[in-house]
Amino acid sequence: MKLNFKTRIALNYFFATGIVVALVFAIVFISLNTTIYESLDSDLNYESEVHLEELDLENMVFSNREEWEEREHEEVEVNPVFVQIINSEEKITDKSPNLNADRLQFFPEKEDHLHFNTIFNNRLIRQVQEPVKVDGKLSGYIITAMSFEASQKIIDQLWVILLISYPIIVIVLFFISRFLAGRSIAPIKDITQITERINQNNLQERVNLPENKDELYNLSASINSLLKRIEEALERERQFTSDASHELRTPLAALRGNLEVLIRKVRNPEEYEKRIKTSLLEIDRLSEMVEQLLFLARFKNTSQELEHVDLIILLDESIQRNKETIKLKNLKVEFINEAERSIKVPKYHTQIIVENLLSNAIKYSAEGEKIQILVAEKNTEAFFQITNYGITIKPEDLQKVFEPFYRTQQVKDHKINGTGLGLSIVRKAAETIHASVNLSTSNLKGTTFKITFKKSSPKS
Repeated sequence: MKLNFKTRIALNYFFATGIVVALVFAIVFISLNTTIYESLDSDLNYESEVHLEELDLENMVFSNREEWEEREHEEVEVNPVFVQIINSEEKITDKSPNLNADRLQFFPEKEDHLHFNTIFNNRLIRQVQEPVKVDGKLSGYIITAMSFEASQKIIDQLWVILLISYPIIVIVLFFISRFLAGRSIAPIKDITQITERINQNNLQERVNLPENKDELYNLSASINSLLKRIEEALERERQFTSDASHELRTPLAALRGNLEVLIRKVRNPEEYEKRIKTSLLEIDRLSEMVEQLLFLARFKNTSQELEHVDLIILLDESIQRNKETIKLKNLKVEFINEAERSIKVPKYHTQIIVENLLSNAIKYSAEGEKIQILVAEKNTEAFFQITNYGITIKPEDLQKVFEPFYRTQQVKDHKINGTGLGLSIVRKAAETIHASVNLSTSNLKGTTFKITFKKSSPKS
């Protein structure tokens, strides 16, 4: 059976309060029952002691019987006390006047001083049998009894009241709990209704925050934060899709234009060669762009890279791979190693970062300039930075350069080829291995990219 959340809460309260009320009722009943018995037994003990002092031990009779009869005649006893004396042969030697011709039953199997219930003239009584000893020798018993009917009636009435009131109380508590549960989850209903209205077209809508900063406030705030992240992710996706389609369309249009020019009429071999070379360059650019897009899509948020390598080795290998391009632009590479020990870094991701940053430094450096590479350690962190002294980045573009397909106006003005994806890949790779990327630029100091490896990056 499927129950709604409000009913489940009410049922939990119902069972919990039912158990608590049952325990309280049991404690009340047991306490009252015990108190009544203890009070009656205390009275019986008192009467036994009083009448034992009035007893003529030699003859086993009451010494003040006449006064007792006179007192009983003048006073009305609300709860009469019955007293009976028997000798060692279990024969009655004396008894209280209110017993008249009746007698209390003696139970030889009962322990001495034991209080117990029994029947006298079809009436419930409480009785105790106290031994009477003279010089250490048993002379008989004094039997004392009091009516227990009034006390038993109170106990029975209390039992009936508790039995009748218990289901009424727990049922009432169930409906009260259900009402209170409904009021408690009302904000959750509002959250549900708002979230059901939210879709891809109106992600800007948010859940109303409750006045009290409690668990529901935290839930609403978390949902709003999640919606914000989803909205930003979808916006980035839309922008990325738009930029990607635009960037891919450009080389395709160039290819189509070149091919259309070639088939319109017969041309000389030199023109065919020129158009084909232009088309091949566009194909290379298109291939590079697709490869980088796929590369961005393959990245995961957490690194599963197990192989680590010395950072100096990765930098040296990257310089060697780009040796021809460096030589072609007559660039000078200044390598500074201030680290006192070998720095181990994740090979795959760090290699991607180094390759992209170095190729960018080469690409945007003016001929004859230098590229500075610095490796160092500070406290428990290690870092490397690559500085080029070519085209500087304006302050307003410092964060935008990491966005996919973004290219500064200076780069466009200098007609430097590129896809605008390199720095996006660098940032993604750095995030994957929990490294940080910092960019600083000035006209005098050039443009510097600094990669800092966190404590989690293993180092020797």
